[in-house]
Amino acid sequence: MQDCISRYGGLVWSIAERHVRDRSSTEDVVQETFTDLWKSANRYNPAIATEVTFIGMLARRRAIDFVRKASRRPQLEPLCPSDTLHHPDSMRSDAVRWEGEAARKALKQLPPDTQELFFLHFDEGMTHPEISEKTGLPLGTVKTRLRRGLIEVRDILRRTGGSQPSIPSLS
Repeated sequence: MQDCISRYGGLVWSIAERHVRDRSSTEDVVQETFTDLWKSANRYNPAIATEVTFIGMLARRRAIDFVRKASRRPQLEPLCPSDTLHHPDSMRSDAVRWEGEAARKALKQLPPDTQELFFLHFDEGMTHPEISEKTGLPLGTVKTRLRRGLIEVRDILRRTGGSQPSIPSLS
């Protein structure tokens, strides 16, 4: 295959580049062509065409298929400039601030060992296996305690949800 790529790479590249203008897409077409060539090498018949013709035809088909496929994709329109969008930042920041404070209060109600697991996972960014290794707890225990802790925090937040400050509607 390396010999084939060395021998016919320029040909395949030039054919792909003729049909596909984007360099990255041209690279994709070249790769698809050689992958297809590898899979369909048994279709080559020297009585019908030379190697160059067979490979050139295959490259041309891949390039045309790529262009057709790309033309069927929906054309995306750019978003309107950000200065025309409404940003209710002050309303969101009040809600986020309240949620953060409420979550911190709820976390303080968990057992200290569960609080440590939360700290390691959410603040330190450790994975479950890393926490297991650091604490010496079995992996299943770490996962279970974190899950139960999340459920307990959610329940605490639901119970205390009535004291949430009034937050204006975002609409």
